[in-house]
Amino acid sequence: MRLAGIMVLMPDDAEPIPSVKNTVRGDVHGTVLQVGTVTVDFHHHQHPGPAQAVLPLRCGLVPPRAAAFQERSVDLGAPVTVLSGLPGVGKSQLAAHHAERLWAAGEVGLLVWVTATSRESIVSSYADVAAKLLRVEDPDPERAARTLLEWLAGTHEPWLVVLDDLRTPSDLDGLWPPAGGQVVVTTLRRDAALRGHQRRLVAVEAFTEDEGVAYLRTALADQPALLDDDGLVRDLGGSPVALAQAAANMLDNHLSCAEYRARLPERLDPSAATWSLAVEQADRLARTGVVRPLLDVASALDANGIPLAVFTTRAMLDFLGVDEADARDGLGCLHRLSLVTFSEGSVSREVRVHSLVQRATRAAWSGERAGVVVTAAADALRQVWPDGVTDPLLGQVLRANAQALADAGGAHLWRPEGHFVLFLAGRSLGEAGYHADAVRYFDDLRVTAARYLGHDHLDTLLCRFNAAGWRGSAGDAAGAVEGFRDLLADVTRLFGPDHVETLRVRNNHAHWLGASGDTAGAATAFGDLVADQTRALGPDHPSTLTTRHNLAFAQAKTGDHGRAVESFEALVRDLGRVVGPDGPDVLEARYGLAAVLGDAGEVDDAAGRLRALLPDQIRVLGADHPRTLWTRWSLAQWRALTGDPAGAVAEFEELVADQSRVLGEHHPDVRATREKLEHWRRVSAPGESGRPSPG
Repeated sequence: MRLAGIMVLMPDDAEPIPSVKNTVRGDVHGTVLQVGTVTVDFHHHQHPGPAQAVLPLRCGLVPPRAAAFQERSVDLGAPVTVLSGLPGVGKSQLAAHHAERLWAAGEVGLLVWVTATSRESIVSSYADVAAKLLRVEDPDPERAARTLLEWLAGTHEPWLVVLDDLRTPSDLDGLWPPAGGQVVVTTLRRDAALRGHQRRLVAVEAFTEDEGVAYLRTALADQPALLDDDGLVRDLGGSPVALAQAAANMLDNHLSCAEYRARLPERLDPSAATWSLAVEQADRLARTGVVRPLLDVASALDANGIPLAVFTTRAMLDFLGVDEADARDGLGCLHRLSLVTFSEGSVSREVRVHSLVQRATRAAWSGERAGVVVTAAADALRQVWPDGVTDPLLGQVLRANAQALADAGGAHLWRPEGHFVLFLAGRSLGEAGYHADAVRYFDDLRVTAARYLGHDHLDTLLCRFNAAGWRGSAGDAAGAVEGFRDLLADVTRLFGPDHVETLRVRNNHAHWLGASGDTAGAATAFGDLVADQTRALGPDHPSTLTTRHNLAFAQAKTGDHGRAVESFEALVRDLGRVVGPDGPDVLEARYGLAAVLGDAGEVDDAAGRLRALLPDQIRVLGADHPRTLWTRWSLAQWRALTGDPAGAVAEFEELVADQSRVLGEHHPDVRATREKLEHWRRVSAPGESGRPSPG
């Protein structure tokens, strides 16, 4: 169960996130359980059994082969090969070439490409492979990752896993693919942990002079006369990325090697000089002056992939001073000069830029320019971030970009306060199921916030608020109680006992009291909070009404169903008076009343109220709204529990078809409905006897 109101408090000028009541985002056991907001099913988790693997299969986006790719004498035949070297020497290209060669030859049945920039990214990629390979969705990414590793250890099928751009070797603790297949790692690092049994560390250097000349000969094959001077390879230090940019510039500008060398500034680093000439050429191609600011923004975000939508947001177009067509044209010009890779439809990673180009770009920023660019990138990233991220890959890409921005932006993201995208990234971690990672994220963010803003700043307190909530979601309810208790003392000191934030912290503290087992304490705390909110905010304030909802739920948890029913009945009346009979909160309270009645054993009454609720939800929210679909689920369940499992099967069959259409085949609600459908099919099958169980 996830805490009601684990939310990100936003700046005053931000679009508000609707407050949530006690929210379930995990597996919940029991026939009937009432919470303020339900976003998944009430079902028992069933660990997936053995499944037939879907092979052959490719997972992950293998980078496209670079134009004029040069094969090099690098042996990748070891069980584990670690390609280590500086940025721009072609490690990823070597790994990609090896992967594509094995795939084309049919030498591997499973090809997995993982962007290994963080442990979360590795786990998320493994979980995605497990779902596609074994057709089993597991809500716990760590457990799904272990399922994949277990399958790799036991299979006789040939496989290859590429872990690209490993930043921290310890991120692979417990996640190294097992013996039996082939693993390739690309990294800047040369740690001892990357060596050892069956692991071979291979140093990848820049092109030799012969390799560099061969590369230019291939790249300039259409205009061989341009290759009039082999000194260019030496001038550029054999850097593959610098040579690629040089070749693109020469072809576009009809420059020979000698002419290009003459334009290189004498005192610039070779790569930086090449980058500077390429940007000038791209600027001339674009004719709008948009190229440099586009490259600035791309250099503040994740080198492994940036959603194209970032560059077409309102915030970005205002920063660039152009329309969407000009922004796309600018990206195309950067692509032509090998400054970025622009590939539409690349699953949220349409724009890639080499880390060497990023560093050279950032090195040219003044302090003022850095602040302007970082703010524009953060505003654009915030605008493309959905309210709820349902695509795991998109969530991973957005979080990777937020982290890259935090690394590049530093203090600029904390002026005059923490940028909202920093909090979005942490919330996204938790909502994706990485609860422990979300705790660590907000603990670290609190330290950063305190350094820039002070211990008593609202943003620092907000980090503590989120860390405490996600700590409870990670299974440490007692730790959440302690965190909110300590936070409550500080917000009371700073803002006073009647401030809205003080009351919000009290609400969360009360919730986790109940989750830790102190149901009586939670009911008392909610009751006291309702009294104080009524006095300080008024009986009709939304926060007061929300706490009354939570109080009714807490009363049911103590076993006092009669009082809980009375509380929900009064809440329905008052909400109807305040917001009207069709207000979403009224519909939610009506559902809560039905659930508490069902929990008290009044199944017929509960089902009758749900049948009356459903047409109102369809009229107000729509037939495809998640809450409408959830009510249909509950009605089907009541039908089965009251002795008609065959009728419930028919309703669940219709529901799973509608949920799949609306939510997608792999949504947790769809999976839960399928489980319930199979359960009641077994119960209603010929030869089954006895009273239906709750399932």
